[in-house]
Amino acid sequence: MPRLLLIDANARLGAMVAGYLRNAGFRVDLATTLAEGRRRLLMETFDALVLDPMLPDGDGLNLTCELRRDSQMRHLPLLLLATRGEPLERIVSLDLGTGDYLVKPFEPRELLARIKALLLRAQPVAPAEETLRFGRLEIDLGAHKARLDGQEVELTPHQFDLLRVLAQHAGRVMTRDQITDTLKGHAPEAFDRSIDVHVSRIRALIEEDSRNPRRVITVRGVGYLFARHPDDDKREAEAEGQDAGKLAT
Repeated sequence: MPRLLLIDANARLGAMVAGYLRNAGFRVDLATTLAEGRRRLLMETFDALVLDPMLPDGDGLNLTCELRRDSQMRHLPLLLLATRGEPLERIVSLDLGTGDYLVKPFEPRELLARIKALLLRAQPVAPAEETLRFGRLEIDLGAHKARLDGQEVELTPHQFDLLRVLAQHAGRVMTRDQITDTLKGHAPEAFDRSIDVHVSRIRALIEEDSRNPRRVITVRGVGYLFARHPDDDKREAEAEGQDAGKLAT
């Protein structure tokens, strides 16, 4: 039974939401302050976090930043509840690393569907396709991490998912509609508006020259292409040989 932490300043609303989610088969713990939420996250283990950013003792978005900097909490599925729905706020919250965004008032069934989608995306992938290698870049699907020359690249969950989708379709141009369709469970309208921002930040982290990218290429008027290069196969073969050598010792 998945365990959720709901942090909402409105105790009455939080109790109603918690009751609905419990009836849907979740274990739900409720906190009404930022301090209590932090304490529970430090002391207990949860499968997902549902967070109201407007808390009496602080901004919930600060907690989101803290979680995404924490190696143990970085990939905790997180859904943001908010009373405002301006596009800019959605983009900022998603860029900080929230997994999804829902504006109050909301339909309980939509909240349930979004939480299920978050948990589904968080499930590990099959070992057979666990690591994608492209030259200096490794995309570890199982660990939800990317590495460049063996060093972890600090991507938000949205940026990792976008990189993963492009890499899994390497050599093919992906339109924005195709990207958002593939990234099911994200907030499509918000994510679509920020794809260019996410791509820019991915390039800054994985490209030798982000102004002249060789890996994630813009196809004007169409979308994006994750490019393969002649030395990719050579580097992948070398990596596989090294892995085989480790197993033999």
